[in-house]
Amino acid sequence: MTPTVRTASLAAVAAVTATTLAACSSAPVEVDPTDASAEPTPVTVVLDWTPNTNHSGLYLALENGWYADAGLDVTVIEPGETSGLQLIAAGQADFAFSVAEGLLPARAAGADVVSVATVVEHNTSSLLSLTEDGITRPRDLEGKRYGSYGSELEQAIISSLVACDGGDPALVEHAPLVSNDFRIGLTQDEFDATWVFDAWDTVRLGTVDGLDVSTIAFRDWFDCIPDWYTPLLATTAETIDESPETVSAFVEVTARGYAMAMDDPEAAADALMDVAPELDQELVTASARWLADEYAASSEAWGIQEASTWSAFSQWLADGGMLDGDPDVEGAWTNAFLPSQP
Repeated sequence: MTPTVRTASLAAVAAVTATTLAACSSAPVEVDPTDASAEPTPVTVVLDWTPNTNHSGLYLALENGWYADAGLDVTVIEPGETSGLQLIAAGQADFAFSVAEGLLPARAAGADVVSVATVVEHNTSSLLSLTEDGITRPRDLEGKRYGSYGSELEQAIISSLVACDGGDPALVEHAPLVSNDFRIGLTQDEFDATWVFDAWDTVRLGTVDGLDVSTIAFRDWFDCIPDWYTPLLATTAETIDESPETVSAFVEVTARGYAMAMDDPEAAADALMDVAPELDQELVTASARWLADEYAASSEAWGIQEASTWSAFSQWLADGGMLDGDPDVEGAWTNAFLPSQP
């Protein structure tokens, strides 16, 4: 659960080909969930990474049989060479976990992908470093080595943060990351700071591994950089138009799963461990507890997206030359299928 997929998606998803976008759709056939004799509607969901705590609500809903109760036969697959957004745009899947920096360029390239819920209310990324290096604010990165994947978005975020804090971005050295194991990179002095997700890497390094680490949370610097939704749950406008009852049922049940993840993080951890026993139980439990307070302000508010967040992020991408074309940001998201609409 590192920034690898997220930062790569800005260019990769925008490169969806005309052939892929023209592929025939396989939108779900509508089934009345109140009709006990009806065959369940098959629904395929693509993850944005290997199973992790961001997906806990999905796995809780599966474990409790709530999708089946709603007349849905849900299959979960992990992404391969083709991203989840590309698969749903091609009609080869119905829903995908994704990110705003992937969805907007995909729309600008012609894909009719639409976010139907945000999984986490606000961006929970941070810049993480060893406390002994004294990096407590963005301008402290001057003269330091930033462990970088080399993406446009990543470079723009670092430059914006440092400049906004009165520093000189040109004095930050971008050192290519050679491993996703940030513990090795930090302790073997390969870099001084890097971009992580607090719910996974900060918890792993600080809480589980016991390293003395410090973070610069993006959410503390939203006056300098925009907030954006990562991860989110997407489908297509075609699926919404042709199968609104299926979309509504899936989103409502998924929201119920995340409400339970907020109320009972231990159950969320157990549900994830059941499908991914190779994960570290201590990390998964600690991560689930951390996310329980971050998914949303309340279980009723889970999934709700704000127009201002979408428009500000889209404009920031465009101003930075990272958005080629018009994504029609008003059509990029909807709250219509959430059980508690704002």
